[in-house]
Amino acid sequence: MMDDLDLGFDEQERGEKGKHRRGRRKGGRSGGGRGKTVLALLLAVVLLGGIGGGALYGFDRIQSYFVTPDYDGGGTEDVTVQIPQGAFLADMAVALHDAGVVKSTKAFIEAADANSRSRNIQPGTYKLRKQMSGESALAAMLDPQNRVVNGLTIPEGRTAKSIFKLLSDHTKIPVKDFETAAKDPEALGVPDWWFKREDGKKPKKSIEGFLFPDTYEIPPDATAETILKQMVDHFLTVTGEMEFADRVQKERGGISPYEALIVASLAQAEAGTKKDLGKVARVAYNRAYSGTFDCGCLEMDVTVNYYLELTGQKTKTSGQMTQSDLNNPKNPYNRKLRGMIPTPINNPGKEALEGAMDPPAGDWLFFVAIDKEGNSAFANTYEDHLKNEAKAREAGII
Repeated sequence: MMDDLDLGFDEQERGEKGKHRRGRRKGGRSGGGRGKTVLALLLAVVLLGGIGGGALYGFDRIQSYFVTPDYDGGGTEDVTVQIPQGAFLADMAVALHDAGVVKSTKAFIEAADANSRSRNIQPGTYKLRKQMSGESALAAMLDPQNRVVNGLTIPEGRTAKSIFKLLSDHTKIPVKDFETAAKDPEALGVPDWWFKREDGKKPKKSIEGFLFPDTYEIPPDATAETILKQMVDHFLTVTGEMEFADRVQKERGGISPYEALIVASLAQAEAGTKKDLGKVARVAYNRAYSGTFDCGCLEMDVTVNYYLELTGQKTKTSGQMTQSDLNNPKNPYNRKLRGMIPTPINNPGKEALEGAMDPPAGDWLFFVAIDKEGNSAFANTYEDHLKNEAKAREAGII
């Protein structure tokens, strides 16, 4: 009987710790009530008393089964704990338990359930103590003075190379460390299936596209690897909540999620306004896959600039590009390359991802910016595109 009770407790603890990080929502209560717990404990005491005084050796074990394991007081030595983006209470509880802050995940969850302010806990790094009661840990996390603020905003559409520079400037970690860590995207958390293609081209595994643009809290003891893992993890959370991969596979017809991610990066680079992101994505799909564009290529100058940046050269405006730039056979991102390019060319934001996942219907093959606000005009034929270019010239855009 004692072994069964003890095993039940172990399984409960493991269940709390092993939950998926989006599997428990804030404010959700774990099963059972305190009244039932007390009643069950009293029944156990009566039973043990009836069995005999010698059986009381197991009382502590039974008590630990029914009573939430918790520390007393405000804790001992200092420790920092990282709460990731998108974490729910159960995720926070696991992080605190793993760091030795709370005695059990349940101790923190019960304290949080009893305090509506727990919903205000933000992702980031917290300075706490080991061996804190669940209530003390919650109170410390609600105190703004215990939150270590070291935020860095990664803008949408930045290349991995540009992001490494931003991160290095902010953390003083050498760019080379980020480049080394980025060589193995799967080690940073990108699942292997993300690199599958449906267009017959050999996949090229790159971190490009998976460093989700957002504001991040950088822990004081962070490494290049842990920072990039944090960004990849956020990408997976956002695309998971969007059902990006599932919807692309169901709705885009023969196009893989990775190819759609490439299209999102193209839209992020080419669209002048957010409302045009989906239309630019549709143009990319039409050019590379529909068979209605003469060369079956993208013919987008942004792919040329990506190659120039990747190889340490200065990027250029469209007017500055030479014929050798525009059609360089050594450039794997050649704008005349048939079909889709090897990898994303930047790290797109959520709206660009949405545009590639669910672009508006249209047969557009051309677009051009026609005003200083960045709005574009789209055309199905080259003749109509020339008319749009004329409007752009009148507005002084080209």
